[in-house]
Amino acid sequence: MPNKAAIFAGCAPAIMTPCDADGQPDFDELVRVAQLLIAKGMKAVIWAGSMGGWPNLSVEGRKEGVRRLVEAGIPVIVGTGHQNPLVSVEFAKHANQVGAAGLMVIPRQSSRVACEPAQYEHFSAILEAAGEMPCVIYNSKYYGFEVRAGLFFRLRDRFKNLVGFKEFCGAEALFYAATNITSGDDDLILAVGVDTAVCYGYLNCGATGAITGIGNILPEQVLYMIKLCEWAASGVEGASHARRLALELEEAFGVLAKYDEGPDLVLYYKYLMVLAGFDKFEHSLIPTDKLSNSQKLHAQSQYNQFLHWWADWEGRPFCETHIQLI
Repeated sequence: MPNKAAIFAGCAPAIMTPCDADGQPDFDELVRVAQLLIAKGMKAVIWAGSMGGWPNLSVEGRKEGVRRLVEAGIPVIVGTGHQNPLVSVEFAKHANQVGAAGLMVIPRQSSRVACEPAQYEHFSAILEAAGEMPCVIYNSKYYGFEVRAGLFFRLRDRFKNLVGFKEFCGAEALFYAATNITSGDDDLILAVGVDTAVCYGYLNCGATGAITGIGNILPEQVLYMIKLCEWAASGVEGASHARRLALELEEAFGVLAKYDEGPDLVLYYKYLMVLAGFDKFEHSLIPTDKLSNSQKLHAQSQYNQFLHWWADWEGRPFCETHIQLI
C-alpha cells in the first residue's frame, strides 16, 4: 500500500456530532469519542461527512471540529460537502493548513449538479487546494451525480493526491468501481462506503478500506469482520474458515448495517450510541429530527439481539485468539 493511500486502508468510522438540546455541537465529546475509536483500532475518523451532519453545521463550526480533532492527535479525514462549492474549497484549504490526514471529496451540490464540466472543475479546485493531502472521491448516486471512470482518470492524470474511490451504493456500484477504476493499480484504493457491502467489497472487488456507520457503536465487531475479510482475501492457510466467519458476522449485523442505507441513518446511529452508553448523542443538530417510538423500539430490539448473538457466537473465541485488532 503506497504511503499516500495508507490512511484510507483498514476501517474508519464516519463519526457523528454530539450536541446539546439546542443543537450546539459538543466538541469535547466529539474528540473524546474519536479517541476511544482510535484506541479500539480504527485507522482514522471521518468528519464531517454525512454522518457528521455537515448540512446542519456552520462553516466555522466545521473548521473548529477539524482543528480540535487534529490538535488531539487524531487522524481525521475531512468531508468537503457544502451547498456552495467555494466553501468546499475553503474546507480543503483549512484541512491542509491544520494538518488533517486526508480528504473525502464530495461532488458539487445544489447548482449544476448534473453538469460534468462543472463537477470536473469542482473536484479540480478541491484537489488543488488539498496540496499533498491524500484524497478519495465519495461516490454516491444520492448526491445527484455519479463519477465514472473517464472523469476519475481525467482528474487522476492531473492530481496524484487523488488516491482512491469511496463507493456508497452497494454491490453493483462496487463492482463497476473495481473493474473500471481501482483494479490493477496498486496506487489506488477502493473503500466500501456502506455497511451492508463490506464483505462483498473485500472479497469480490479488492477493497482494502471501509468507512463505517455501525462501527461507531460496535467497533470491535466491525474490525473483526474486516480482519476476517482481509484474511479470506489473502488466500493463506485458514482463508476459507475466515471467509465463513466473516459472512456469518456480516449476516448477524443485518438490520443494524441496513440503517446505513436509509435517510435516518444518523438518527439511528445516534440512538444506538445512547444505548451503548454515550448519553451526549441523545440530541440532533436540528432539534426536531427524531426517530419515532416504533423506530426506537425496533433499533433497540435489533441491537440487543445482536449483543446476545455475539456473546454466544462460536466464532468469537477464534477471533479473539487469532486476530490482533491494534
